[in-house]
Amino acid sequence: MTLEVPAPVLPVEGAVPNWLSGTLLRTGPATSPTAFRNWLGGPTSVHRFGFGGGAVAYRSISPDTGPPAHGRGRVDFAEFTADPCRSLFSRFLTRYRIAPNAAANVLSLADRQWARHDTPIAVDFEPGILDGVGISGGIASAVPSAHPHHAPLTGDVLDYVLWFGEHSEYRVHRRRPGSRARELLVAVPTENPGYLHSFAVTDRFVVLVEYPFVVDPRHPLAPGRPFTANHRWRPDLGTRFIVIDQADGRIVADHRTEAFFAFHHINARDAGHRVVLDICSYPNADPVNAPRPARWRGELPLALPTRYEIDLLGGVLHTRRLAAEAFELPRISYRAHNGGDYRYAYGVGVQGPRGDSVFDRLVKIDVQSGDTTVWHEPGQHPGEPVFVPSPTARHEDDGVLLSVVLDGRDGRAGMVVLDARTFEELARVGVPRHGDTAVSTAS
Repeated sequence: MTLEVPAPVLPVEGAVPNWLSGTLLRTGPATSPTAFRNWLGGPTSVHRFGFGGGAVAYRSISPDTGPPAHGRGRVDFAEFTADPCRSLFSRFLTRYRIAPNAAANVLSLADRQWARHDTPIAVDFEPGILDGVGISGGIASAVPSAHPHHAPLTGDVLDYVLWFGEHSEYRVHRRRPGSRARELLVAVPTENPGYLHSFAVTDRFVVLVEYPFVVDPRHPLAPGRPFTANHRWRPDLGTRFIVIDQADGRIVADHRTEAFFAFHHINARDAGHRVVLDICSYPNADPVNAPRPARWRGELPLALPTRYEIDLLGGVLHTRRLAAEAFELPRISYRAHNGGDYRYAYGVGVQGPRGDSVFDRLVKIDVQSGDTTVWHEPGQHPGEPVFVPSPTARHEDDGVLLSVVLDGRDGRAGMVVLDARTFEELARVGVPRHGDTAVSTAS
């Protein structure tokens, strides 16, 4: 059973730009909690915000997921391949579709569009490799990664999947514009398959980063446990950078550097015989095993925005911090700057070096100067920001930033609309709880 709440027009403090037109989707609380820990740990619903003419409409859908998986006695394939990033950050993730243009955060394949949400790990298994693991429901076909890319020059959709077996490999595929057919670009052998949540593209290359959070395919997989429960942190292996030519699938660089871990790439670009790669970097894989969000306070591992410069001829040249602020769930002006030169990135952060709070601020980073701009209010916990460019933009940061924010004091949610250039708050939108009647329904 699915409960769908009608779309009311929400109260707005301030002014939403009239040019903002489209739909924003995000996950959030399915109930009306009074404590922050309940909001993070309880059931979820999908929240849909519609924008147009300065107004904001809202609809929520709360799925009834039925009994918990463990009650069935067997783990199913979707649970087995569950992505730790989704477990950690699912309630902070946001999707936005611009109307009537193509979406910045919706994947278009031929005549269909795919929302990237609750995606399993991009992994396919050699026949027989899962014997004895105890998976119900059969084996699903290989799924795409959580963050596919459009090639900046050709418009191809680029993706990868891990083929796991005695001879494991990362298989990079592409789909031509207007086609659903997936073509194999290259298969990259790996002796120690790692957990890869995202990858990067430039005008010329695909860049895979294999962190040393790996699984040994020679050892039997643990029965009744997620696939990542078989992974181990092996810093002695270092972190591997694999650079692939989009034109012909050649591996043009395969280098290692000191061990680190990441969920998300920020962006990448070509720079002569180098590739510049910006990543939200952790010192190790502790965030994969971090406590459930309800227990994050005082224990949340922090990612720092970090630049890696890869010499295609000789290895990893330089590593440096882009800024001192903790930074996760990064966004850029994707359609204009993905895979190319850029200046600004947007994300969420926390106060202090110890991560003693759940995300409590929105952060804008100037990756050229290292300067940061912060939006923060006590007790407010923003989700993943979405940058929407102005239709008359003259600068990279001409536009707005949208973020759904939870008030940790009373459990109410709202949305903030920031001027992306100045980080000044333009508008705040109130979100009704289920059963609230104070918000009028659109006629």
